Amino acid sequence: MKITEELIDKLANLARLEFQGSEKAAIREDIERMVGFIEKLNEVNTEGVLPLTHIHAEPIPLREDRVVEEVSHEQALKNAPDHDSDYFRVPRVLDKDN
Repeated sequence: MKITEELIDKLANLARLEFQGSEKAAIREDIERMVGFIEKLNEVNTEGVLPLTHIHAEPIPLREDRVVEEVSHEQALKNAPDHDSDYFRVPRVLDKDN
């Protein structure tokens, strides 16, 4: 794949970036190296190789959940920046009008 200055300008526009002079040349070299690596990967014979859905063939054993220390209701609310008698209070994020 040929990496042209027009392609660099188009990618920069899509990414809302601006490259000037030596920056543009450096980006071009980086993209050429990336494309070269992808083209090299395309040379690898993958016939008969199934795609992976997980890295491990067997499921990873999970530990049993155990409560090791309980925190009381008062302890949980103690350092909260804002709370009422029962709950953490957080600032409103969404308006009801929208």
